Amino acid sequence: MSFAAEFLVQPLTVPEMKAVFGRVESRIVVPGRARIGGVVQDVRVGEGDQVSKGDVIALIVDDKLALQLRAADARLEALNSQLANARLELERAEQLRASGTGTQTRVDQARTQFEVATNQAAAAVAEKAVVEQSAKEGEVLAPATGRVLTVPVTLGSVIMAGEDIARIAPGPYYLRLSLPERHAAEIVEGAEVVIGERGLVQRAGELETVRSGRISKVYPEIDEGRVIADVEIEGIGDYFVNERTLVSIPVGKRSALAVPPEAVRTVHGVDYVRVATAEGEMDVAVILGEIVGDGDVKHVEVLSGLRVGDRVVLP
Repeated sequence: MSFAAEFLVQPLTVPEMKAVFGRVESRIVVPGRARIGGVVQDVRVGEGDQVSKGDVIALIVDDKLALQLRAADARLEALNSQLANARLELERAEQLRASGTGTQTRVDQARTQFEVATNQAAAAVAEKAVVEQSAKEGEVLAPATGRVLTVPVTLGSVIMAGEDIARIAPGPYYLRLSLPERHAAEIVEGAEVVIGERGLVQRAGELETVRSGRISKVYPEIDEGRVIADVEIEGIGDYFVNERTLVSIPVGKRSALAVPPEAVRTVHGVDYVRVATAEGEMDVAVILGEIVGDGDVKHVEVLSGLRVGDRVVLP
């Protein structure tokens, strides 16, 4: 094997990472409320469904509205009959006045009765529209586009106006962290964190698949010995709200020795690094730690086997 370069082992300052659980939360949770009281006749969504703003998520029926609508129709029909009669009386009075056998007073009285009947009919139409609008408001609409968290009602439930039919989380989503008080001084806004794959167990060999995010806010109040912080991360909307996931967060710094990954050679399950000495080259058994480094430059930490100043031979 030919060798082309050497790597001088020097201590690196790496962040001390702590694995904690982060809980997915939504910045905004809006309730879909009933606009009228009545009986829940239909529920069209369930927990976890995705809805768009304006979608009908439930139907509330008030039997009194149907009775009020029939009463409004009957009153409107009666007023229309009175209006038709007042129109005929006005036309007859005008004809008599034109022929000289009627009086102007009679014409004025008929015109007044016609105008009163017209206004009464218009008022009845408006009252009917109010009842019809109340019936339409039995449709509970989604207030925002998002995911349904809870539906606290069932078919046949009797509810009042203003009660919650569903709770909807439109986002944006973020991670809420809770850390021990001893890490309060090390948690800073803007620090980068590493988010593992979904699930509460982080599997080995998946560092290339984890996501990264940044601490967007550190709350100044310590709650029951815990520091609260929020982490912004893109593409977390497919998680369940209140779902927990593992997060590695920097809580300090430490010194470590590390070498490029290509310098490590594994033979029969033992890791070796070739070191150049005054007597020549020799293979040194090492114990490796985690991957350290920023950006595209990655090194593997060496826990034992090397010292500061060793010259590692690179293939």
